[in-house]
Amino acid sequence: MSVAFIFPGQGSQKINMLHELPKHEEVERTIEEARTVLGRDILQLDTREALQSTVSVQLALLISEVAVARVLKAEGAAADIAAGHSIGSFSAAVVSGSLDFSDALSVVDLRSRLMEQSYPKDYGMGVIVGLDEVQVGKLVQQVNSETSPVYIANLNRYDQIVISGLLSAIEDVFALARTMGAHKAKLLNVSVPSHCRLLNGVSKELADKMAEINLTPPRTLFVGNCRARVLRTVEDIRQDLSAGVSQTVRWHDSATLMYERGVRLFVEIGPGETLTNMAKKEFPDARCISALNSGIESACILIKNEREK
Repeated sequence: MSVAFIFPGQGSQKINMLHELPKHEEVERTIEEARTVLGRDILQLDTREALQSTVSVQLALLISEVAVARVLKAEGAAADIAAGHSIGSFSAAVVSGSLDFSDALSVVDLRSRLMEQSYPKDYGMGVIVGLDEVQVGKLVQQVNSETSPVYIANLNRYDQIVISGLLSAIEDVFALARTMGAHKAKLLNVSVPSHCRLLNGVSKELADKMAEINLTPPRTLFVGNCRARVLRTVEDIRQDLSAGVSQTVRWHDSATLMYERGVRLFVEIGPGETLTNMAKKEFPDARCISALNSGIESACILIKNEREK
């Protein structure tokens, strides 16, 4: 049996998420390191006003996720495999030992600024529940055009598909989805059209930035976003982190891969239970918890017990 640390992406943020982190020296170390690298007051990133910005959201998620993972490691609770959803993949890369935290901060700062500047308004993302990839794909094809761009962005579960693009185009797809029996169709708390070709330019600039950074082979297994495979080489990880912003996140495949490799405890490292709830539905015989909601002490006990089986 093995343990997976899973890191959520944008949309899982919450007000005061950094202030509510556990009182632990590893949290203090992480926040101080981020303050030094970014040259700003990190504890101002999680206010209601700040979280209206993609930049603040992505940096706050990276910092909080790495901090919690470091706390667990310091308490003797480690993962066998790590994966992150969208921006969470940078946290997973740090925790796997492939990407230095300071470099991750610099890249995510650039990533979020480029994303925010590319589409400052009228674009976003929405989720459709109750239809599969083929069904949603056909609806997207009906609406998508040069003036009304919309694409499949995230394959979260077989029947939970996220689309990305112009807000009016997303609403048009929603209307069609409801006529086909979709259980839910709603906009997400994301202000940019992530994980589609609209952000190809951002991926190119990220690739240039990532080429300057020294990565190392991961010490903990790392699952990428784009191919939903274990990535073992520096170049594969570099490419996945760069391209992920403009390619579909195949989270359902990633989670299934981890389960098939023997993972029976999925531990969500971050605010909320977005990935936890998906995993519970997908793998009923696996244990799925949020480290923060369960409490660090309880999470440590579960992790250690699972790894000893």
